[in-house]
Amino acid sequence: MYAIVNIAGKQFKVTQDQFVYAPKMAGEEGASVELTDVLLVDGDGTVEVGAPLIKGAKVSAKILGHVKGDKVVVFKKKRRKGYKKKNGHRQEFTKLLIENISK
Repeated sequence: MYAIVNIAGKQFKVTQDQFVYAPKMAGEEGASVELTDVLLVDGDGTVEVGAPLIKGAKVSAKILGHVKGDKVVVFKKKRRKGYKKKNGHRQEFTKLLIENISK
């Protein structure tokens, strides 16, 4: 069984007992989260598609921690002008454990 869930504007395909790195969410480590923006559920070969969401469907998850992603280097340069600018960025993520998918 799997589901497609909208978490903070991004869509994730999730299954039970799967780890997901979603954009940073409010909440402490060990807290449970109910994800109600379920777009699609596939259970035993029967696919249910929402328009746009499935009523009554939810995915329960547990927050395992808040982590930072890999560093992304942004480098801008204009040739022959002496202009160079280097900047870095690390995105913050929330590590989730998908516990249950229910219709």
